[in-house]
Amino acid sequence: MFLPLPLIKCELILFCPFVIINLLLCGVCSSRPLSSASKHGQSQNHCFSSSLILFSYFHLIKTNPLPLLTLFCYRDSFRASRIHNSFQMEKASSPEASPKPHHKKSFVTTLMEAATLRSPSFKEDTYFISHLKSSEKKSLQELKDKLTASLGPDGQCTMWGIPLLSGDEKADVILLKFLRARDFKVSDSFHMLEKCLAWRKEFKADSVAEEELGLEELEGVVAYMHGYDREGHPVCYNAYGVFRDKDMCERMFGDEEKLSKFLRWRVQVMERGINLLHFKPGGINSIIQVTDLKDMPKRDLRVVSNQILSLFQDNYPEMVARKIFINVPWYFSVLYSMFSPFLTQRTKSKFVLSRQGYAAETLYKFIRPEDVPVQYGGLSRTNDSQNGPPKPASEFTVKGGEKVNIQIEGIEGGATITWDLVVGGWDLEYSAEFVPNAEGSYTIAVEKVRKLSPWEEAIHNSFTSREAGKMILSVDNTASRRKKVAAYRYIVRKSCLD
Repeated sequence: MFLPLPLIKCELILFCPFVIINLLLCGVCSSRPLSSASKHGQSQNHCFSSSLILFSYFHLIKTNPLPLLTLFCYRDSFRASRIHNSFQMEKASSPEASPKPHHKKSFVTTLMEAATLRSPSFKEDTYFISHLKSSEKKSLQELKDKLTASLGPDGQCTMWGIPLLSGDEKADVILLKFLRARDFKVSDSFHMLEKCLAWRKEFKADSVAEEELGLEELEGVVAYMHGYDREGHPVCYNAYGVFRDKDMCERMFGDEEKLSKFLRWRVQVMERGINLLHFKPGGINSIIQVTDLKDMPKRDLRVVSNQILSLFQDNYPEMVARKIFINVPWYFSVLYSMFSPFLTQRTKSKFVLSRQGYAAETLYKFIRPEDVPVQYGGLSRTNDSQNGPPKPASEFTVKGGEKVNIQIEGIEGGATITWDLVVGGWDLEYSAEFVPNAEGSYTIAVEKVRKLSPWEEAIHNSFTSREAGKMILSVDNTASRRKKVAAYRYIVRKSCLD
C-alpha cells in the first residue's frame, strides 16, 4: 500500500534537512565526491564520521521511522543493482535440508536483509616504506621536514613513547597514519599532527593509562579491552545499555566535571589499547572495536558519544581496523544501508553490522570463541586471564533439525573432567551424561535435558567419575531450522591418588 503523496512530501521535508546538516558536520558531504579520493585517503576519519552519523539518528529514526521507510521504499529499485555489486551478504547460513515452501517476506524483514549487506573485508595497510608510491614517499619526507622546521634543530616530540623525528620505522608508522587520514596532503596532515600533539600535552594523555580515576563500576562493563582477534588485533568492547539507568547517567554525566572525568576514563581505555600495538611495518598497528547497541539510550548518550567520536577522530587516526556493531536494531541497520552509497569502499569495508540474536555468528568470523566474552556467545569469562592464555576451543556448527553428540572418551576412574560449551543463540535443548565402560553399569545423567534460552551464557561444569567411561554432551536443535555456530573445550585431570 503506497503512502499518500502529500504525506510523503511532508515527511521528506522534515527529514532531509537533518540528513544534510549531519552530512555536512560529519564530513561525508564535501566539495569532491568521496569516491574520487585516493585509495589510502579514506581513513579512520571517515570511519568515525560515519559512526557519528549513525548514532545521531538513533533517536530520530526510532521515534519516527516513516521518512526512513519512505526513502528506502522509493529508492529500492534504483539501488538494487548497486547493492548487489557492492556488498557481500553477511548472514546466518540456512540449514542443509530439503527445499522448503516459499514464504512471503514482510517489508521489515526485507529491510533487515538489505541492511545486513556489507562490503569486502578491510585489508590493513602494511606500513612498509617499499610498498608506498613515489608520491607517498615524498609526502612522508615533506611531513618530516615540516615537523623538524617547526620544532627546531634540537626539538623533540614523542607520541606513545616513540620519538617522531628518530627516523626509525615506528615513527614512520605513526606519521603515515596522519598522512593517510588526510589523503597524503602534507599541509593538512601536519596541521592534524600539530593539533594532536597540543591536545595530548594539554590532556596529559601520555600518563592517563596509569591513572586511578575511581570509575571501577564501568570497568569490564561499558568499555574495555578484552582479548585479540584471529589476526592478533587487540579488541575493545563498548556497551552503553547500562546508561538506560537515569541514576547512572546522573552519576557519570550530571555536570561538566563528571562528564570530563568520564571522557578521560574513555580515553584511558583507548590508550591502553594503543599500548598493545606494535607500531611496526607488517605488525599489528590497529585495534578492533565491537559496539553493542542493545538497550542503548536514545537521547541521554548522544552528546557524550559525539564528544568521544570527535576526540578519537581527531587524535587517533587509522587506529581502528574494523568496527563491528552487534545487536543492531532494524532502524539502525536500514539507516546504514541508506547512507552506505555516500561512503567510500575503504570506509564501508571497516563496518560490520550484526542484527540482534546473531552476535556469536558475527564475532566468530573475526575472533576465536575462547576470546569472545560469554555475554556475546563466547567462552571467555572475566577471571580467565588470571589462569594464563585461554585453552583453545573446538568450533562446530549445529544444523537446523539436527542433534549433535560430543563424545569425550578415555576418562579414567577418579578423573575429573571440566568442560565449557556454547551455541550461538541457543534456543535448543542441552544435556550431559556419563557412560561407564563396564557392562552392567548405569549411565549417569550429569545434567538433565533442559531448554536453553537465546540469552544463556556458556555452560561451565565438571564431573568426577568413579569408574572409567566417556562423557557425552548433547545439543538438540531438531525444533529449529536455523544453523548455529558452537564451540566447546574440556580438560581431564587424573586423580591425585594415582
